[in-house]
Amino acid sequence: MNYDVICFSEQGRRMADRINRELMVQEMDPLPISLKYSEAEGLAEHTGLSVSDWAGLRFEAGRGMLFIGACGIAVRGIASHVRDKLEDPPVIVMDDNGNYVIPILSGHVGNANKDAVFFAGLLGALPVITTSTDVNDVFSADVFAMENHLKIMNRDGIRRVSARAIAGKAVTLSIRDYPPKEPVDVIVSDEDTGLGSLWLSPGKYAVGVGLKKDLPFPAFEAFLLQILKGNQIPLEDVGSLCSIDIKADEPALRKFSVKYRIPLLTFSKEMLNRAEGEFASSDFVLQTVGVDNVCERAAIAGTGYRGSLILRKTAGEGMTVAVAKKG
Repeated sequence: MNYDVICFSEQGRRMADRINRELMVQEMDPLPISLKYSEAEGLAEHTGLSVSDWAGLRFEAGRGMLFIGACGIAVRGIASHVRDKLEDPPVIVMDDNGNYVIPILSGHVGNANKDAVFFAGLLGALPVITTSTDVNDVFSADVFAMENHLKIMNRDGIRRVSARAIAGKAVTLSIRDYPPKEPVDVIVSDEDTGLGSLWLSPGKYAVGVGLKKDLPFPAFEAFLLQILKGNQIPLEDVGSLCSIDIKADEPALRKFSVKYRIPLLTFSKEMLNRAEGEFASSDFVLQTVGVDNVCERAAIAGTGYRGSLILRKTAGEGMTVAVAKKG
């Protein structure tokens, strides 16, 4: 799970350790734990940072935060970093005794609500969910978008659609390659038709990436963002980040995917070789991974093999990038 834990007492530390034991039972990786104890407690382990600075680093990295302690500490710690409900990372608070688990930020888009239920299940705790669509058990537009890897293009539409659902009114949905015949509540389309209260886009572009092992994230991020900006490709129009399956666990790929909430799709060499077209070919890459080109073929595969390259292989910073537009 993409969370860091911070605790403020010995009891909180024991609760964090218990969470990690439960995660390992389920064959999941333990969560990094930071300690923020007062000097008066005589405990040597601590973050060396203020709570706000600790939280700021997690906001920058797009990592979720689990505070084990008082809600007030968490609220003050994140207050200066909260910017955008569609971009902020998830934040969850749990009391020292593990009685309650409370998502306080990014409940839907960041999955904090679902993750709070998961953590509560580990401990036999009570998840405290306050989001209106959840407590009324009605359609949630932003959850629908996240679960289907769709980009929310007009945030005001979430409020309008949610208000209809909470009021018990039917929510209409259109998934078309062409405009619907009449206005609907939610429309899924690559283009803005103006006929939906909420416009969700699957993303016009698939970005294919090849990279060397353990490429530092700052270099990866800077080069990829530079390529997109230089070719006038808005980040919000990127539907997927694509590569070969043997790179699925590369930290730079995964971190970019999490930070910018872009699905990471990886393909086997057999699937990449299915891509049709003229691609830059490398004998070295072929001998190394079994396919003559990763970035261009991965970009085409990311469109469902129905797209076309709009940016061919571009190399730099130990990586290659290509972009395909969906057909």
